[in-house]
Amino acid sequence: MNHGRLPIFAAVALVGLCGCRSAPVGGSSWAYRISAAQYVDKMKAGWIGQMAGVGWGAPTEFRYQGIIMPLDKMPKWEPQLVNQFRQDDIYVEMTFLRTLELHGLDVSIRQAGIDFANSGYPLWHANRAGRDNLRAGIAPPDSGHPKYNKHADDIDYQIEADYAGLIAPGMPNVVIQLGETFGRLMNYGDGLYGGQFVGGMYAAAFLESDRVKIVEAGLRCIPRKSQYHECISDVLRWYQQYPFEWTRTWQLVNEKYHLNPQYRRFSCSGADSDYNIDAKINGAYLVMGLLYGGGDPNETIIIATRCGQDSDCNPSSAAGILFTTIGFEKLPDTFKTALDPTGKFSHTPYDFPTLISVSEKLAREAIVNCGGKIVADEQGEEYFVIPRRRPHPTPLEQCWDPKPASESRYAAEEMAKITAQSGKDLSKAVEKFAPGWKIDRCGEAENPGLRQEVRGRKSVLVTHPLGENVGCVLRRSVSLPVNRKSTLKLVVGHDARGDWDLIVKANGEPLLRKTIGPETTSLGWTEVNVDLSRFAGQTVKLELVNEPTGWHYETGYWAEISILSE
Repeated sequence: MNHGRLPIFAAVALVGLCGCRSAPVGGSSWAYRISAAQYVDKMKAGWIGQMAGVGWGAPTEFRYQGIIMPLDKMPKWEPQLVNQFRQDDIYVEMTFLRTLELHGLDVSIRQAGIDFANSGYPLWHANRAGRDNLRAGIAPPDSGHPKYNKHADDIDYQIEADYAGLIAPGMPNVVIQLGETFGRLMNYGDGLYGGQFVGGMYAAAFLESDRVKIVEAGLRCIPRKSQYHECISDVLRWYQQYPFEWTRTWQLVNEKYHLNPQYRRFSCSGADSDYNIDAKINGAYLVMGLLYGGGDPNETIIIATRCGQDSDCNPSSAAGILFTTIGFEKLPDTFKTALDPTGKFSHTPYDFPTLISVSEKLAREAIVNCGGKIVADEQGEEYFVIPRRRPHPTPLEQCWDPKPASESRYAAEEMAKITAQSGKDLSKAVEKFAPGWKIDRCGEAENPGLRQEVRGRKSVLVTHPLGENVGCVLRRSVSLPVNRKSTLKLVVGHDARGDWDLIVKANGEPLLRKTIGPETTSLGWTEVNVDLSRFAGQTVKLELVNEPTGWHYETGYWAEISILSE
């Protein structure tokens, strides 16, 4: 295993924008120069690295939490494992590529959110919460803000940020800005920085083969005072101290960033859980694979996998970055000969050749947009001349002490563009239980639907909030009689393990908010009556909300929904 540093700027020259070292480029005297063919070769290898890393590590994902995976548990590599066309760690980021392809590099964050909201694949953690928020009308950046997203420090954008560096060779500020557009759909603070860090490493990997310098380049893309920066800086320091003892560094990372609750202050699983999907520690494992792998593709993936936790995503990014430095033509055959060029990535319009073509197209646009040039020599070979810029990281934010949310919401015309179904379709169950009522934003947890009996009550409708900040809504417009008293009567219950808030609105006005739980019910049920008399003679829009209270068994039980007039 070679732990030494590889040659710097292999096959890449650093020249002035006009071929002269003294030629200024937008405030800088330097520019990078790389042939278009070299760029495509490296970008292509970056995508292969992601596919190989996630394919090899997938069987081990989260099976080793807070412990090192034994070497004999490492799966065997098979060349066909590179064909990861149905792997969410790959195809989610292609949603962002598609948005850029259709709307350009200057696409608004609101449009990016609409496109992500319309994605049809299953999601988890920050991605799931962010998309639920978007579908409920909570516009970005609030969809990823800690007030609305309890997973904002999770690994999600870090998993998906590879695309940003692969279309931004030598352009760290493009990576940072793409994080501001797409990373904030689901993440905040360290969760956002993880993606900008990974994208920054990819951007550097086109122009640099020294792995330490690549990591340092990624660090320059995030705030120095963030815990994420501190974590990766620690890994670099421990690597220098123990260059041949990756398990020693793993122990130090585990003690500080897994066992110490001060570094898990916004952990979605709780600071004491063995399960750790925080971006920081998984970023550390990614970097450990990259550094201790010594430039060897197999060792890089094996070490990143054996570190545990999210052990398919981490080797995916580590291999993607390393493979970018190597280039497709120089990759070992075992990682490319079985590639199926006709396989289509799930939920996308892309096969592998199309993915490469779109990535190149966007890279060319980014170079020109950043003041660079695409030139040709006398033989007609194209070169990318890329301005060298100092990275300008996002200002420091922390999920456990966030800045105020912007309270951004989608307008009605924007919501009309979000056509993906939000939640489980219970329309038939609701029509049978309470004719005339409609339902949306019902989550799939706890198997919602119409049940024959619950705690002695027959024909009970069971609902669940869509997300941690998105309640399930039953709604109906009803014409109330003139000069008569009308009452909304509800008989509602709760899961024995939790509670929920019942919210009643009329024409958008809150009329009642009541916690439905052990302290407010008898044998799990309570009757709630809401006076509607002041709406007599009107057609009123009623909303009944199964509102979450902390994301713990917030199932709503409905034994009766009726309107009584006397």
